[in-house]
Amino acid sequence: MNLPAQLRIPLVDLVAQQAEIHEELAPQLEDIMQRAAFIGGKEVELFEQQYADFLGARHCIGVGNGTDALELALLGAGVQPGQEVIVPANTFIASVEAVVRAGAVPVLADVDEEHLLLDPESVRRCVTGRTAAILPVHLFGQVAPVERLAAIAEQCGAVIIEDAAQAQGASRFGRSAGTLGRIAATSFYPGKNLGAAGDAGAVITDDDGAARLVRLLGAHGSERKYEHEVMGCNSRLDTVQAAVLLTKLKRLREWNDQRSRAAARYQSLLAEVGGVRLPRSAPGNSDVWHLFVVRLEDRDAVAAHMQQWGVSTGVHYPVPVHRTEAWRKLGLESGSFPVAEAASRQILSLPIYPHITVRQQEHVVASLRSALGVGA
Repeated sequence: MNLPAQLRIPLVDLVAQQAEIHEELAPQLEDIMQRAAFIGGKEVELFEQQYADFLGARHCIGVGNGTDALELALLGAGVQPGQEVIVPANTFIASVEAVVRAGAVPVLADVDEEHLLLDPESVRRCVTGRTAAILPVHLFGQVAPVERLAAIAEQCGAVIIEDAAQAQGASRFGRSAGTLGRIAATSFYPGKNLGAAGDAGAVITDDDGAARLVRLLGAHGSERKYEHEVMGCNSRLDTVQAAVLLTKLKRLREWNDQRSRAAARYQSLLAEVGGVRLPRSAPGNSDVWHLFVVRLEDRDAVAAHMQQWGVSTGVHYPVPVHRTEAWRKLGLESGSFPVAEAASRQILSLPIYPHITVRQQEHVVASLRSALGVGA
């Protein structure tokens, strides 16, 4: 099928986003180049303060990427080698990698059937005497039921560490994702709601001691040059990325509103289409629709048909952590996490981004209806 370029619809359109900010961003980048101010500096400090204010947090510490942010958040929260951290089975692999890199042991739990977020009842069954942390992932732009998980954490002496990489600007009962636990990590990978022009991340916390430790660890264990208090690493938010993030942060609320309007449009367009299970926001949540994930049978055939219509889709995530080759060593068989495993065969992410047009969404829905054999 030969389609005009305007009907070739990407899963995420970063080109349109970049075009919106180019005029404002270009002179800032030129200034950085002229000053040769590539590490640290006013842009990094300003972004850290503004993002903390945006969330309503005391501290934001910029780091090199989201995986580093998770590892440093675990260490900043005091998780010790050999202790256990409970993580959902359906997450990007970085959530588990960070636990291992911090010296801890990942323990997988299943997710709830409705929202595919960390299920408190499954978490409760995973708790042992070695449980040090529960790591909810705010998947797809939703916010996990942290208050229920916090009650479990309090009973077993664990802490809540949020993976908030997909929920920048989301909230639960009026509180921002990233401020609901002891400490949180986020990624500014380009495709996120707030994305850099490369890798970048941050740790968010209200805990002064944890913030100091994270900043120390990410700077080779040093507050002053050549004075090293602890063994650290090199993970810094660079000046160029901070400038990009500052420019985008001004637009994040409006971009999230545009995503919400696009999500509502999909809900309306797909309301009467049989065989498609639509996502729903949980009570108390204000979601930011990082992804719009439907569930359907014969997912792979549907995705292939939609691709013929010029529509790119995604699967987040096609293989639960314990079924990946890298993590078979956990010794968990198929059927260990029935909800996550069933969802991995059904989920399909439709194109959604702030600049998606009504016409584009109508074309996405037409391609999906065609794939399902449903008339217009």
